[in-house]
Amino acid sequence: MLVNLHVKNFAIIDEADIDFGEHLNIMTGETGAGKSILVGSLSIALGARVSPEVIGKRGDYAMVEAVFQIRDEETLSRIRELDIEPEDGELVISRKIMANRSVNKINGESVSVGTIRKVAAFCIDIHGQNEHQSLLHEESQKEIVDRYGGEKSAQLKEEISSLYRQYAAQKRELEKDNLSSEERARQIGFLEYEKNEIESVALKEGEIEQLEQDFRRASNAADIVSVLGEVHRMSGETATSAISHSLGRLKEIVSFDRSLSDFEEQLLQIEGLLGDFNRDVSGFMEDFTFDESELREMEQRLDCIHTLQSKYGDSYEAIMAHLHEVDEKIEKYADFEAYQMKKREEFEKTLKQLTKKCQSLTKRRKDVAAQLEQEIMEALKALNFAQVDFSIDVREKEEFSSDGRDEVEFMIATNPGEPRRGLGKVVSGGELSRIMLAIKSVFADSDSIETLIFDEIDTGISGRTAQMVAEKMAVIGKQHQIICITHLAQIAAMADKHFVIEKDVAEDASTTRIRPLNKGEIEDELSRILGGAQITDAVRESAREMKEMADRIKRQS
Repeated sequence: MLVNLHVKNFAIIDEADIDFGEHLNIMTGETGAGKSILVGSLSIALGARVSPEVIGKRGDYAMVEAVFQIRDEETLSRIRELDIEPEDGELVISRKIMANRSVNKINGESVSVGTIRKVAAFCIDIHGQNEHQSLLHEESQKEIVDRYGGEKSAQLKEEISSLYRQYAAQKRELEKDNLSSEERARQIGFLEYEKNEIESVALKEGEIEQLEQDFRRASNAADIVSVLGEVHRMSGETATSAISHSLGRLKEIVSFDRSLSDFEEQLLQIEGLLGDFNRDVSGFMEDFTFDESELREMEQRLDCIHTLQSKYGDSYEAIMAHLHEVDEKIEKYADFEAYQMKKREEFEKTLKQLTKKCQSLTKRRKDVAAQLEQEIMEALKALNFAQVDFSIDVREKEEFSSDGRDEVEFMIATNPGEPRRGLGKVVSGGELSRIMLAIKSVFADSDSIETLIFDEIDTGISGRTAQMVAEKMAVIGKQHQIICITHLAQIAAMADKHFVIEKDVAEDASTTRIRPLNKGEIEDELSRILGGAQITDAVRESAREMKEMADRIKRQS
């Protein structure tokens, strides 16, 4: 869940630090107080696109930081797959926005914005008007059905995705290899030239590295002999004489101090090591040979190998892999009809498997859709869609895709006697918000995302509908952390933790602040929402009764 949000110098927010509760967190405030700015700051913390215009007037950067406490093991596992390790389940996502760039971190480690978006998708689900609009897309509707289908649907989709990749590759290969006999003959001639060129060199494993090393040695033979000769002279008589003289002088004084014998012993070891070194150098120089003809042969051999490398790969393994590919193509084109028959049989086999799996997924989706549409129907009725007629159509298409061959469409009629039509042709913005809430309530028990944010989900509703939305929000809040920005008293009264967003207007600037409310302040805020500018005793009493009723409903649900 989202434990804390810290915002600094973001638009008209100088600094805000918000500690959220576990269940239903409500935010209210006057129009223009900055509610949308708060949601915007959280969206940016979670990887939304950012503009330098969000930087406030209190410095040259803006900072947003979101702290999550992750308790779901599946979510923790998915985050770890991104090479991020939550510390005791805690995840700190921060973004520092400057004029020309942003600094993005998770638990103090720099990451890309893409990584932040991936992590955020496991932790939080933000629903504003744009997110509600995603319900109008058939792909989103199909995803909802598949999520409800659980592990069985997910397994089928995974198998289909794998088969589809194989099917598409085989289809491309069959289309690509549709060559005339003349073109195949030209291909065979070219391939045989490559094969002969590689095989004529008779390259051996490890030869490239060894030959390059031998060539460096032979081509630098003169320098090797010269330097070794100089080293042998310097470490020979001159050094040996100096050490012998030093040993003689040490022996003169060892009798005065027996601890000096350690120095004598060390110098004797050095004398022995230096003698061994000189003998080894001398032996190497005696055995070292240089043949000009061998150098020319190595150079010619390397030229042949470099020609192969420039055409077929830098290493022995790459050149041999190309040779293997050439052999396969020659075999393919030599008996092309047999090859194509084999590939066509493989394609037909894959097509048969893909068709069977897609049929299984279609059946699964239809079975799941029948059950899901009943649950969504019940949830919609609980949100005051009294005469709603809702269904989920699953239609099989001709063409395949990586997730099957189905179209899924949510159909609805909100008034009796009307035919069901697609969501986009029927519902208003407010109705779409309630449909999204109904779907979320159906998924409440199984959804692994702990935190849901609803921004202005109450758009276009009032009265009894608002009360029913409030009660549904409270139910979902028992299984999830909910953060809801609202302008309706019925929803605000259900809060487990209530925040107010206020704007302070000074001569030179306006600033927004967010603070939690105590019991008395909650009644004041509910009174403001109910009564507007005129707050009478009757309005205040209504606010108190509304809060008491909300508390009773929550206890009973």
